[in-house]
Amino acid sequence: MKYLKQIYDIALRELLILRQNHIYSFCMVLFPVLVMFFFTSMLDDGLPIDMPVGVVDLDNTSTTRALGRKLDGLQMSKVIAHYPSVAEARRAIQRNEIYGFLYIPKGTTEKLLASRQPKISYYYTYTTLAAGSMMMKDMKTVSTLGSAGLGQATMRAKGLTDQQIQTLLQPIRVDLHQIANPWSSYNVYLTTVMVPGIIMLFIFLISAYSIGTELKFVTAKDWIGRADGNITVALLGKFLPQTVIWLAIVYSYEYYVFYHLGFPHQGSPWMLVLLGLMQVLASQGFGIFAFGLMPSLRMSMSICSLWAVLSISMAGSAFPIMGMDGPLQSLSWLFPLRHYWMMYQICVFNGFPLIEAWFHFAALAGFMLLPWLVAKKIKNAMLTYVYIP
Repeated sequence: MKYLKQIYDIALRELLILRQNHIYSFCMVLFPVLVMFFFTSMLDDGLPIDMPVGVVDLDNTSTTRALGRKLDGLQMSKVIAHYPSVAEARRAIQRNEIYGFLYIPKGTTEKLLASRQPKISYYYTYTTLAAGSMMMKDMKTVSTLGSAGLGQATMRAKGLTDQQIQTLLQPIRVDLHQIANPWSSYNVYLTTVMVPGIIMLFIFLISAYSIGTELKFVTAKDWIGRADGNITVALLGKFLPQTVIWLAIVYSYEYYVFYHLGFPHQGSPWMLVLLGLMQVLASQGFGIFAFGLMPSLRMSMSICSLWAVLSISMAGSAFPIMGMDGPLQSLSWLFPLRHYWMMYQICVFNGFPLIEAWFHFAALAGFMLLPWLVAKKIKNAMLTYVYIP
């Protein structure tokens, strides 16, 4: 009962600090909400659409002009200009006016009609990975459709049936099934790692900041004294209000993306509740551990910033972990976001039971327990250290 009263007293003290210091309001409420709406609205269409592309049509026949119209008709491409030469189109790419262009040389239609296999070229920039890959896909599709359309007309003129024509043009028919994200939506697989990753960044920083400011404002002894020197009680009381606020933010994010925006999720709602709880507690555990490892406000926040930024690359969402070098694969296990992302993929995105992600669950639990390793060091720092800017 004594410990509960101490925790309650310290929690009230922390609520007063949160109210007086506007940094907490910005970093715990305003910025996470802005990040949430920024990413979901930026990727609202799922895929980039109407990306600028050019055409260099030196043949200029009805057949080649139809290719340009087909390219313009695709969802992700928009023909904004026709260029007289490859040099002009290349300069347009260098000026960032277009992401690529389709090159149709003179005599293309004549060679098509004579079945002499003309060459149609397409050029695209890979400076932006997503734009380049989509440009390549659209222009390849247009080139394939153009040759197939002309071949279909020729075969019909020779008296072949539609079934025969389809067999000749497409001897193997692909039956494609994209699991869990059939729309290939960038919003589904980018937002679900970027927003939690940035929220975890804020949790890291605020956790280290809230302890470090006790030294900075010379209130550390009062904080520890309210717990009668028990650092466990002091930490529980201090971080209880923050935990409640972070859980409200995380659960609001989950409700917004999974129920309001309709992101695919095969797991039960209780799995989302568990995942959000593990995300918050593991992030707070790492932030406290970072300060205990380096009991300096500036250094601990620097460690948290570095670890959070690296974790977005090491989570495995943009580049698969199995494609990295061996040391990097081992290093990836040290990032909480990696385990959060794997639990999300396994238990929420694909709906497998929690036992399939037991290792990642245990890893997040380990991050939650990290403060036990540095609790005595934090207490010593609060009682004996002097703040150095």
